[in-house]
Amino acid sequence: MQVNNSSSSSLISQIQERQESLFEKLASGKKVNNASDGAAAQQIIDRLTSEVEGNRQSLNNVYDGISLAQVAEGGLGSINDDVNRIRELTLQSGSGILSDGDRRAIQAEITQLQENITQTVEQTNFGGKPLLSDNNTLNFQSGASAGQSIAIETQDIAAQLSGVLTIDVTSGSSLNDALTAIDDAIETVGGARGELGAVQNRFESAARTLTQSNINTAQARSRIEDLDFAQASSQRAANDVLGQAALTVQAQANQQEGQVLALLS
Repeated sequence: MQVNNSSSSSLISQIQERQESLFEKLASGKKVNNASDGAAAQQIIDRLTSEVEGNRQSLNNVYDGISLAQVAEGGLGSINDDVNRIRELTLQSGSGILSDGDRRAIQAEITQLQENITQTVEQTNFGGKPLLSDNNTLNFQSGASAGQSIAIETQDIAAQLSGVLTIDVTSGSSLNDALTAIDDAIETVGGARGELGAVQNRFESAARTLTQSNINTAQARSRIEDLDFAQASSQRAANDVLGQAALTVQAQANQQEGQVLALLS
């Protein structure tokens, strides 16, 4: 029996290439490491990876939006408490039994509350963005594709509370006018808080959707990309056996070749 030495060498080379491919896959945990492992599969993996990364960044944006809305709503909540206290004090100042000194004491607390409101407006910021002192639109990309965004509308709350910020119960101004200004302010603050609550709900819904979408996309990518270790290990063992057999055949071929050369000499 004669063994073709060149065929044996070719078989060993093929086995070594397959072994190297299996080693790479086992080391990386991926059955598709580059386009040569499957061009179509690599394109799909790249596209799914882009979606996963896009969704992850969009989720970060959404959480930024939630945090911003919470900061703004917290500032409005503080203002609402101060405005309601000003209303109580304004009503108290309407008692006919109070002296001028009593009204000055009431006004001292009202003035302090007015300063608190102004300070809250000035200090309610997020990432350097004023949230209660500027009319602006802040957009947050909330998806991996174009056109997926959620906007937060900020308002110049101080401008809308000017009537409250100028109340002075010691000046003899109309109590009814003061109460009207206060009630308007309460309605303004309540409306702004309602809008922020609605946009927070949108952000939270977007966060849930993005989280579930990322899980599904990552799972789809994993099914295409990830290696079946049991199968790969089995293939490696089979390849080892095949390699040993090929080496045996190669040895026999070398032996036969040596015998032929010996006879010729």
